[in-house]
Amino acid sequence: MATASVVNRRDFLKTGAAGGVAFVIGFHLAPRAFADQAEEQEKKIPNPFDAWVRITPDNHVTLVLGKSEMGQGIMTALPMILAEELSLDWKNVKVAQAPTNPKIYDHGTGGSGSIAGSWLPLRQAGAAAREMFITAAAAHWNVVRDTCKAQDGGILHGARKNFLTYGELVSDAAKLPVPDFKTVPLKNSNDFTIVGHDTRRFESRDKATGAAIFGLDSRVPGMLFAVIARCPVFGGKVKSFDAAKAKAVPGVRDVFAIDPVPQGAFTAGGVAVLADNSWAAIQGRKALQITWDEGPAASESSASLHQQFLDNAAKPGKVVRNDGDAGATLAASPKKIEAIYELPFACHATMEPMNCTVHIRPDGAEAWVPTQAPQWAQDVIVGVSKLPRERVIVHTTLMGGGFGRRYQADFVMEAAQVAKVSGKPVMVFWTREDDMQHGFYRPASYHHFSGALDAKGNLAAWKHFQTSTSIEAMWNPKGKETPEKSEFATAAFIPYQTPNCRLEYTLADSSVPRAWWRSVEHSSSGFVVESFVDELAAAAGADPLEFRLRLIGGDRKIPDFTNPKEGKPLDTARLKNVLRLAADKAGWAKPLPKGISRGIAGYFSFESYTAAVVELSLKDGAVNVQRIVYAVDCGRPINPEGVRAQVESAAIYALSASLHDAITIKGGRVEQSNFNDYEMPRINEAPKTEVHVVMSTEEPTGIGEPGLPVVAPAMCNAIFAATGKRLRRLPIRPEDLA
Repeated sequence: MATASVVNRRDFLKTGAAGGVAFVIGFHLAPRAFADQAEEQEKKIPNPFDAWVRITPDNHVTLVLGKSEMGQGIMTALPMILAEELSLDWKNVKVAQAPTNPKIYDHGTGGSGSIAGSWLPLRQAGAAAREMFITAAAAHWNVVRDTCKAQDGGILHGARKNFLTYGELVSDAAKLPVPDFKTVPLKNSNDFTIVGHDTRRFESRDKATGAAIFGLDSRVPGMLFAVIARCPVFGGKVKSFDAAKAKAVPGVRDVFAIDPVPQGAFTAGGVAVLADNSWAAIQGRKALQITWDEGPAASESSASLHQQFLDNAAKPGKVVRNDGDAGATLAASPKKIEAIYELPFACHATMEPMNCTVHIRPDGAEAWVPTQAPQWAQDVIVGVSKLPRERVIVHTTLMGGGFGRRYQADFVMEAAQVAKVSGKPVMVFWTREDDMQHGFYRPASYHHFSGALDAKGNLAAWKHFQTSTSIEAMWNPKGKETPEKSEFATAAFIPYQTPNCRLEYTLADSSVPRAWWRSVEHSSSGFVVESFVDELAAAAGADPLEFRLRLIGGDRKIPDFTNPKEGKPLDTARLKNVLRLAADKAGWAKPLPKGISRGIAGYFSFESYTAAVVELSLKDGAVNVQRIVYAVDCGRPINPEGVRAQVESAAIYALSASLHDAITIKGGRVEQSNFNDYEMPRINEAPKTEVHVVMSTEEPTGIGEPGLPVVAPAMCNAIFAATGKRLRRLPIRPEDLA
């Protein structure tokens, strides 16, 4: 929520984020636009302001905020909201990355929550500033305030046709008290001229011309480069090493061990090779002679994990939800359907590998990091350097993909450790192989479904048993007590009506690190739920779309079972709408050309609604996805073109995980190494993708991740329509299609 005060405006100007005479107003961006969450967040940070609007006499408006741009377009969409409410001339609007200073900002970008949490605060801040400028202009002209209005980056006096830009009014407006953000009048959405209209990305020109600075582009005078040799087995450590040959490599400056950090940053430790350039560092690492203590995880494999899944599934799990009596209904049902689904570990595979540049001096430290969590990066460097926080400066760069991977701090910890020893600015960079084999992966999971249909084809019972390598169990110190919290998502409150529903869960032990992967548990839950519903539709002899709509039933709001206090309920009317829209745009009722089949899926995640129809053909044991037709309802779309881009990106990411990607474990280590054995879709595999955006008037919600969960089930449902075979494990293998 926005803050009805400009306390510490003077302190803000001293930080260097803004300078000179300016109108400055601060406000707070909550994780979501809920008052209770905002108030709770404000208790956690010294200053409740984490975004600032700055207007200078040259009439330029800068939005300074602590959100990270990782290709999702947040540096365009957020200024659009401000520009709309403040009636700005869009070409005069800029956005600046906030310096990492928890006394002023609260940083963090993830969970598809930036727009949802910024919508109301940005509108309120813009409206408050607008009202202050109207007051200043009215006083300047000595006219009645109601005769003035904001327009095109200034104030117009209707009768006299006088016009003053905001820049001309800065000095007078800055002296006025800030109105109460909770009561300031907001613009009528019918008058929007920026929000809801396609807008070119803020940083697109710099990216197209090569002027954009990513983490790997960071350069500091006297900078050295370092790579880390890590034990190939998860949890292993250095037993001994001989650095003689590595030090003999031209350009290598030093070789030394760094300690693992088993909690918090979860780094593996290893041996650092410090060099004048990246090539020398890599060659020096190749020349190292290391003896590893591989530890107990050396016996782990994908095969042993699969066996653990089978053993877990053979016994009852922890009851997560139990409505009615699913067991008795299933036992007595004449039409019972069972299915088992399995998903592997998956790597983030960002185009820009992990990297971090750090310089630790006796009097301070500075870092350049492509991160989704700048404050966490700062925390890590403070801990390693033992410097006061105010002396640790963190610059957040652009990043070549995030997908949740850059919400970790392991690569920052390594850079800080090496920089502490070297005393010089150091970039610790990861190779593609490092990224592939030492990341944090989407959990592997196994799901056993049982369903029963009554004589009318309605869903009489639904049972879902899951065992997986839980994220909660790794990151929360008490996570092993409730590991299921991070594993079900919408699968815990499906929109399909049944009087008997039972969910069970069993934790699977694994040394493989896991964390937030694009759409997190929804990537698994969306696949298994929407695949099994399709199986039920086939068993009922019903059209998959009509079956879904019938089971969803009337319009109602279903509470978020996993987050009843803060999560928005699932609105079945909106879910049905995107299902119908996607089907209509895809021509669901029309016959397809010979050899083409289609499947459908719909899902609720990150408070948004998506549905997809996939059209594909099969040839020589390969899947050719030709067309994906999406319908998305993410509330009011700020930049529709940005929404479409996000969904198209999610479609490719989902196809990667469905057709190619699997991280497999053997001997406690990842078997894959690069894009030769962890493939991405090639351009010839990219389907025609249509994204139909619902022009909703509801509050904006997430879109970076919701496009992913529906692709795999819609694709597998289309394969069933073509072959009569159900594909229940990902990624799809040629033998599955034989």
